[in-house]
Amino acid sequence: MRTATVARTTSETDVRLSVNLDGTGRHAIATGVGFYDHMLAQLARHGLLDLEIETRGDLHIDAHHTVEDTGLALGLAIARALGDRAGITRYGHALIPMDETLTRVALDISGRPGLVWKVAFSQPRLGEMDTELFKEFFHALAQEGGLTLHVETLYGANNHHIVESAFKGLARALRMAVAIDPREGASIPSTKGTLGGASAAP
Repeated sequence: MRTATVARTTSETDVRLSVNLDGTGRHAIATGVGFYDHMLAQLARHGLLDLEIETRGDLHIDAHHTVEDTGLALGLAIARALGDRAGITRYGHALIPMDETLTRVALDISGRPGLVWKVAFSQPRLGEMDTELFKEFFHALAQEGGLTLHVETLYGANNHHIVESAFKGLARALRMAVAIDPREGASIPSTKGTLGGASAAP
């Protein structure tokens, strides 16, 4: 089983997180930000990740550090669980409809972190979470996970639908990319012979 546990403590947050890439979608998530917990639960369920997250952050200031640091820890855990990336599919994509909204997500487990974010919101908050923080999560995940990640809402009006389709798209694309390709065997899907960077090291 491809698993990893990460503990990340700063003066702003304390994150305890574990992930199983070969799970069934079981999750126990508590960040103190209800809407964020809901989105991370979608990621676990639709990505078939077993995910446990406990984050204690400086929510008396705002949710920024909590959201970003949880994303960083999750990206690092995914990178560690992938190991040398031998046998993985590497690329993943999803086109996710949610009522009037359609979102496209594509990613490459490349070891070259980057985010292209073409998602717009018409309101500043969903629940107690600032909508601008969703980009911060995706960016943090891509940075520590070594992901080249593209997220684009093709159309949509309801802000809840827009962000939920993005998380579900991430889940399905990641599920595809981390899957073992039986044709790859023990080889690494790169002509370089390596994928990943410093973040993958335990």
